[in-house]
Amino acid sequence: MFDLTLLTVMAGAAILGAVAGSLGCFAVLKKQSLVGDALAHAALPGVCLAYLVGSAMGWDAKHPLLLLAGAMATAWLGMLAILAITRTTRLKDDAALGIVLSVFFGSGVVLLTYIQKGGAASQAGLNRFLFGQAASLLPRDVAVMAALGGAVLIALAFFFQAFRVLVFDRAYAASRGLPARRLEVLLTTLVVVTVVVGLQTVGVVLMAAMVVAPAATARQWTDRLPRMVLLGGAAGALAGAVGAWISSLERRLPTGPIIVLTATALLAASLLVAPRRGLLWAAWRRVRNRRRVRVENLLKDLWRLGEMDLGRFGAPRAVSDVLAVRAAPPRAVEDARADGLVRVQGPLVELTPAGLARAGRVVRNHRIWEAYLSRRLDIRDDHLHRDAEDMEHALDDEVLEQIDQALGRPAMDPHGRPIPRGMPS
Repeated sequence: MFDLTLLTVMAGAAILGAVAGSLGCFAVLKKQSLVGDALAHAALPGVCLAYLVGSAMGWDAKHPLLLLAGAMATAWLGMLAILAITRTTRLKDDAALGIVLSVFFGSGVVLLTYIQKGGAASQAGLNRFLFGQAASLLPRDVAVMAALGGAVLIALAFFFQAFRVLVFDRAYAASRGLPARRLEVLLTTLVVVTVVVGLQTVGVVLMAAMVVAPAATARQWTDRLPRMVLLGGAAGALAGAVGAWISSLERRLPTGPIIVLTATALLAASLLVAPRRGLLWAAWRRVRNRRRVRVENLLKDLWRLGEMDLGRFGAPRAVSDVLAVRAAPPRAVEDARADGLVRVQGPLVELTPAGLARAGRVVRNHRIWEAYLSRRLDIRDDHLHRDAEDMEHALDDEVLEQIDQALGRPAMDPHGRPIPRGMPS
């Protein structure tokens, strides 16, 4: 099942994925995801020129080192062109990327057409650099990819702290004496090398996906850069190896696109299920938060009815009267009962000790926030209640305690109502 050819392709794809995924984290965080795309397209004319030079000199024109050296040269020129355009003109980064991508890729297509008309295209196999042909990887190709990729990862590890500061705060990096411009050039150079590593596997058209997708996948799972880089490399390696294996199941499945689709599938799954950022988790949090707001509003209404009833907070109330305070849905009572905050006896509902404590905390939050809005922000009294209604459920006890201390622990809110300080007697 796993013969030497398949293992070679899987190894090459995994190397590409690991390097691109690790380095792509910095491109994603710097909001330069399309740099990889521009540099990949800029590498095509270099491949063609290297082949032409090699053929003219009588060298092995298809040797991977020769072709990758040419790709690296023009990709580097493309990088310098982007920097020159953005620094010497009023054009923005996106315009510079578009110009470099179009001009260099157009030049590459012209050179490729010239080689094809010369009858050498079939012998050169240069078309594989356009869309990739991972299935044709040889052990010597993988060796070159491993050497270049290893060099990139070593450089990334060595300069990691400097890159970390540069990505998040370039001004701070410069203030600490770090050579910010040189570090940016070095980081972009590593992207160039990474792009060159992946040309034979996924080609210039799809290389940007290998830089962006694993890094974006890792970003869904963590907020820490070291962990993100490790996860990005792991996601890229997994996508490369699995995609190469899937493409081997059918003879005509293109390996490069399948690898990219596998990386995209990992990203899609992460966007759905990743904790804190996943869409499903976000939907669950919204449902849970709406439920919590319903319950806390019900408890607050029961507290206010108790205030109007001469402080009889725990007295039974008619369910219809409680729900009528703010036209609350009947499920608010069921949710509160399920949480052990109220007791329901026929048409009556009453606070449990736990519900009484929770209600007092919600009312306290509401009235402290009203006091803050009135005293510190000069919000009009007729706007206080509405604004406090939104914030009382969002602020935690620690924040409210700090606000309470800053206000001098007021006894009354701006409307003259007492702010609860403990369980009512």
